[in-house]
Amino acid sequence: PSSLSPFPPFLLSRHNEAHLLAFSLFLWFDLVAHTETLTLITLSFSFFFPPTVPSFWGLVNSAWNLCAIGKRQSPIDIETTHMIFDPYLTPLRLNTGGRKMGGTMYNTGKHVSLRPDKAHLVNISGGPLGYSYRLEEIRLHFGSEDSHGSEHLLNGQGFPGEVQLIHYNQDLYTNYTEAAKSPHGVAVVSIFIKLSENSNAFLNRMLNRDTITRINYKHDAFLLMGLNIADLYPDTTRYITYEGSITIPPCYETATWILINKPIYVTQMQMHSLRLLSQNEPYKIFLSMSDNTRPTQPLLQRCIRTNINFSKQGRDCPNNRALRPQYRGKGKAPCCSHVKK
Repeated sequence: PSSLSPFPPFLLSRHNEAHLLAFSLFLWFDLVAHTETLTLITLSFSFFFPPTVPSFWGLVNSAWNLCAIGKRQSPIDIETTHMIFDPYLTPLRLNTGGRKMGGTMYNTGKHVSLRPDKAHLVNISGGPLGYSYRLEEIRLHFGSEDSHGSEHLLNGQGFPGEVQLIHYNQDLYTNYTEAAKSPHGVAVVSIFIKLSENSNAFLNRMLNRDTITRINYKHDAFLLMGLNIADLYPDTTRYITYEGSITIPPCYETATWILINKPIYVTQMQMHSLRLLSQNEPYKIFLSMSDNTRPTQPLLQRCIRTNINFSKQGRDCPNNRALRPQYRGKGKAPCCSHVKK
């Protein structure tokens, strides 16, 4: 009931979201002003609740200042007309040691997270990477509606979801925590999610009813075994890459992003199951985890490189500057003939 809300009634309308954020930030600074030591305050970021929503990450915690002042932040809107073809971008190399992996799937209250066990190591190298990077986590972002849910955009368009495979530089650093704040520390492989009648084999293991219902609430966890990470990757060697940041606080600018040039698919029912996951523990009010995304950040002076050779075109290609990546149009062939269907 609104009478129980800590906010004045005029702030509860969606038309007054800016006022709500400003009022929440005022309460936050008032709390800090009346607290003897800032260390007494335990602050966790949020996608959903002021004052720790993305637009204020860099303001409420000095350790997160890069979120506000950084010049190489992620995610971004990929404008395909600005991509630069780099003929020296080789295919990514995936090394699983010929073994399947196991891992634990978590509801963190912010993401669906799959963390591989340490007995089955997965590494990537090649492409834009000068080192070998070890898989630390697979993270899912998704929206409350099909029109949005991915963190990255493509020419202003969002997708129902985005899978992010987060790796750390195992050649230079001993663990993810050290690597995340260090140069060349992190590599993130990003794959857009679209809807179809059939789902990706790897995601089907994560999102089938017997599995996804085991992590309905925050802190729930479920062990998965016999996963083939190669099943998660689309059948293409084409990608887009740029230098950016981690998309959650402290927003360290240590990440090389690699966006695969084909989407993967889940069913409408599986997407619905994701939207039924709660941010909260079972004894608290249900709040969907949907829309767990950071808004896009300015590209500024960064380059977006690709190994999509847009000079090799069929006669019907209307644009000689850039190849449109193969994400759009279910069942529709891309404009340029060299891209795999």
